[in-house]
Amino acid sequence: MCDCCGGHTPPPSESTCCGGSSTSRADRTATPCAWFGHMIENCLEHATESKRQGKPIVCIMCEYTPRELIMAAGGVPVCLCGGSADTIPAAERRLPANLCPLIKSTFGYHVEGSNPFLEMADLVVGETTCDGKKKMFELMGEDRPMYVLELPQKENDADSFARWKTELARFKKYLEDEFQVEITPERLCEAVEVMNRERALRRELAESMQADRPPLTGRQLLTMRSTIAGIGEDYRQYEKAIEMLRRRAVSGERVDGIRVLLTGVPLVHGAERVLHILEDSGGLVVAMENCSGLKPLVDDIDTEADDLMQALAEKYYRIPCSVMTHNNRRLDLLREMVKDYRPQCVVELTWQACLTYDVESNRIKRLVEEEFGLPYLHVETDYSPSDSARIAVRVEALFETVRANG
Repeated sequence: MCDCCGGHTPPPSESTCCGGSSTSRADRTATPCAWFGHMIENCLEHATESKRQGKPIVCIMCEYTPRELIMAAGGVPVCLCGGSADTIPAAERRLPANLCPLIKSTFGYHVEGSNPFLEMADLVVGETTCDGKKKMFELMGEDRPMYVLELPQKENDADSFARWKTELARFKKYLEDEFQVEITPERLCEAVEVMNRERALRRELAESMQADRPPLTGRQLLTMRSTIAGIGEDYRQYEKAIEMLRRRAVSGERVDGIRVLLTGVPLVHGAERVLHILEDSGGLVVAMENCSGLKPLVDDIDTEADDLMQALAEKYYRIPCSVMTHNNRRLDLLREMVKDYRPQCVVELTWQACLTYDVESNRIKRLVEEEFGLPYLHVETDYSPSDSARIAVRVEALFETVRANG
């Protein structure tokens, strides 16, 4: 496999994972790293062709939004989360400077009209994950078609779940009315099967990192994703990557480094800086608990369920986001991941002004240090590289602690 899947890892600006000079489709499909290295280009082609065929483009910002419902309505679900620092100044003309960079980056694309997916969107689905997003969606909704999902807040509460199921039924009805389509049980089941397959393939790739000496780096694993769900070529490339990693396991090619479990906020495309710092400093991110990692992948939907909407609601209700109270499922997931991936330390990443994760970090610190007996580091930052050197120093100190502990 190419550098993207093991061995020497070039800097991000040079890595084959990040593009390369050739962009023909034949060249892009040659290897998984060539394909996912052109992820935005691939997704843009897919969205443009889908739009030409009359399929609605639906932008989402949260793993709580069921892609299955959008796909069953004939739509194309696109992750809208912004990872660019360049769009933040435009957003700060209307949003507070001390707001989460992910929210500001996303809104900056809206203000500038510079995100082609957003510009071709027939619908934006917001959600009440946090107050910052909720109020930002109010502003975005002044100019774009918007539907806001009301998320549950209580982790284990029958009334809360019942309201969530009702909310998804309303969303289903809205999609049917908006796009003049019936979401039949058959169409929903087909969409569920597609997403189950995607989750299974991505889980298998992630599980390759459980090896004593994993076959690739965390940054290489993170590149194998798309902002659009359900692209057939993605699945072929996932399968090709899995087979290549199996061959690497036989040959004994491996990657070394201090094993790190990364938890906290998602690493959206373009905002992978902290992961790069960890691995440039001698770490190996063997597991990512966040929404760009295993969190949305651990549960599938039972296609044999008598009530598929009930099964759909249960899957998404169980996502252990910090919006939930008390969010004990996140602790349970971390326990499972520590057992399976055997990290030597845990790093928690929080974006500036992400209050729910910031407050929850104290609980995670106690879990890691007192129950797991592992060193813990909390990094709070934004999209600016201005604190990269300071973060690197803290990471070096963390790794020195790991080495001292033997």
